[in-house]
Amino acid sequence: MKKCFVHSAVSISAQNTFDNVQFLSDGKTLSEEKTNAMYPDFKQFIAATSLRRMATGVKMGVTAAKKALKDADLKMPDAILTGTGLGCITETEKFLTVLITDNELYLTPTSFIQSTHNTVGGAIALDLQCKSYNNTFTNGANSFESSLIDAKLSLEEGLKNILVGGIDELGTEFVDYLNLVEKQREKPVKVALSEGAQFFVLSSEAKNAVAEVVDVEISGSISEENIESKLKLFLNENYIFEEEIDAVIFGKNGDGFDAYYEILQNGIFSETQQLHYKHLCGEYFTASSFGFWVGTQILKFQNVPEILKLNSNQKRNYKTILLYNQLKGNNHSFVLLKRC
Repeated sequence: MKKCFVHSAVSISAQNTFDNVQFLSDGKTLSEEKTNAMYPDFKQFIAATSLRRMATGVKMGVTAAKKALKDADLKMPDAILTGTGLGCITETEKFLTVLITDNELYLTPTSFIQSTHNTVGGAIALDLQCKSYNNTFTNGANSFESSLIDAKLSLEEGLKNILVGGIDELGTEFVDYLNLVEKQREKPVKVALSEGAQFFVLSSEAKNAVAEVVDVEISGSISEENIESKLKLFLNENYIFEEEIDAVIFGKNGDGFDAYYEILQNGIFSETQQLHYKHLCGEYFTASSFGFWVGTQILKFQNVPEILKLNSNQKRNYKTILLYNQLKGNNHSFVLLKRC
């Protein structure tokens, strides 16, 4: 089987991560109910004539993608694979608002056309004039991981360099409805609702790689009673013992379903360094791509910022990192990363 290596990792998030001169050295816990990403200067990557017509998610996606290609010293990928939970939700909101206010009359199709989930992948391809394989996955909180799986399969089929990303934008109205529903729950999400775009160049070549993506597994649902055995099976299939995991990164958001993470924290990973990240990037369907970015940066810099730590266990060297994420007890994902 061909291996899968990460050659560049770029993040646009609610933290100062785009230039990433120092890995989360100025990271701060988000305190608002909803928080926009810290947008870079889009004009450095997108022509002004195109920029004014783009939705926020498209701007973030195209910019992060182009920087990821630049950092990997790659001009043209063999495939573009994106994951998104809501697509360009702002354009969807615009279309529905006009639909209501104009009583379904005098509709223009522009917002509807630009609201589709594959808008970001298409915009990247148009900007690069890339006519290669292009696919978008909308699979809830497993959207980004689905694109990772497709990337690994594509490398097996002979492709060499693949651009992979996870994008979601905050929007203006739908997020308020989500907040309202969340507040009615007994144990609501405690982190901010946010947005972001993370892009990576994956390749079958190990030279100059940041990390190796050993395996990715997704599950629609797992019971709390079976989560530990399911994870052990995933590790066994990759010939990894629990004690070989140098750090485990959890997608904790403070709601009642954090019980899944707590089972592992108090069980097989009680002696392992435990980390989390959604208090920094917020919650959104592809927030796990930020966690993936965190994992690659730990392997690259061999350092864990204090703001990521859940316990006092730590390592001097980081060789193997496990990421586990779920949302509302569904869309579970395990991602195994190794240092090159």
